[in-house]
This record gives sequence, structure tokens and C-alpha cells, in this order.
Amino acid sequence: MEEKKKIAIAIDGPAAAGKSTVATRVAEILGFTYIDTGAMYRAFTYAVIKKGLDPTNEQQSCLVIPEVDITLTPDHRVFCNGEDVSEVIRTPLVSSQVSYIASYKDIRIALVKLQQKMAEKDSVVMDGRDIGTNVLPNAEVKIYLLADFNTRVMRRFEENIGKKLEVPYGDVAYELFLRDRIDSTRDFAPLKAAPDSIYIYSTPSSKIEDVVEAILEKVHQKTGMEIPCH
Repeated sequence: MEEKKKIAIAIDGPAAAGKSTVATRVAEILGFTYIDTGAMYRAFTYAVIKKGLDPTNEQQSCLVIPEVDITLTPDHRVFCNGEDVSEVIRTPLVSSQVSYIASYKDIRIALVKLQQKMAEKDSVVMDGRDIGTNVLPNAEVKIYLLADFNTRVMRRFEENIGKKLEVPYGDVAYELFLRDRIDSTRDFAPLKAAPDSIYIYSTPSSKIEDVVEAILEKVHQKTGMEIPCH
């Protein structure tokens, strides 16, 4: 029996553009494995902080590479060295430091190898900053999800409220501004759209399902895959 072809969907874009939300939903509809690369960098950041090291210090942070074991489960839990860190990696302490960790070449190389290994096993939906350009350059479908800065700030602010995290709006705006700057200017694998990416805009009035449907339509067009009823 011929093995079913594995399909990779790469979804890139800046922080708080809605990547994780739509990627999760697309993966659920297609029956693909969802790989949240942002959560992996957050978990690594948490490991550095927990060890009492400075995430802004590249040399210190990279020393932890051999000691960090990150696992993503089908129910979207994140484990770091056996500890469920799904909630703690979303706190302001980790959020304010993760872009530094994600800018370090040796850490990115280590996590990219892990991400590529995950993608070899199943059809995947993977979201991040450099999936289409660096992690899965041969992905069948590459999406670049965009939203204007103010929309992204408001989404992250409301997300924090929902998690009962009291982070002032101005602090959220500064954090996203800093992340955008670090992500887009780092020397190794910066945030940018692959040349063959399909741009999809998520506006303030966009509903999650509308963005999901737009991505599913592109999946059908690019792969010929029949989209399951949902």
C-alpha cells in the first residue's frame, strides 16, 4: 500500500498576529499535527530563567542547550525537562525575554533540528517566524499572516486579561515593539516572508474562522487536498 504523502503547512508572521490560534484550528480540521515553535522558544527561555541565568546573555543561555528537553503533546501541552510549563511560559517574565533567546544562532539551530524531526513523522501545521524560510523551506503551503501593530497590541492585551495577567497596555505595546525589532533584525533566520508565501491579512474585524477558511482554501489550491467538512 502506497504511503500517504506528508504535507507541511508553514505559517509565519509577527507576534500576536494570530498564528497559533489559526494554526491550531487548521491542524484540527485537516487532522495534521500542530507544532507551536514559539512555545518551544518560550520553554527554552523558561529553562534559562529557572537556572538563574540571564536570557539577554547569549553565552550563558547557550550553555543550557544540552540540558533542555522540550516535548509538545497532541493536547497542546508543553513540557520542559518533564515539567508542564504550558501556563508559565505565557507570563510577562518569559514574554519579555523570549526574543533574546530566539535570536541566538546555536539555540535556533538546536530547536530547528528538533522541529524538522517532528515534521518528518507526520503532516504538520507549523507556525513561527522563519518556518517557510528556514525550518521547512520545502513546505507545500507557506502562509504569511499579517495584522497591523495596534490590532496585535490589543489582541495580546485582551489575551492577558483573559489569563488574569495584569499587564498595562503600554507595556504590552513596548514588548511587541521590542519583539518585532529583535525578530526582524537578528542576523540568523530573521522574521521575513518566504518569496513564495501567500499573504493573508487579519484585520480588527476578522473572525478567526474567516482566516482559517482563507488558509484552507489555499491548502486546497496548492495541494489538491480535499478539505474535510467542519
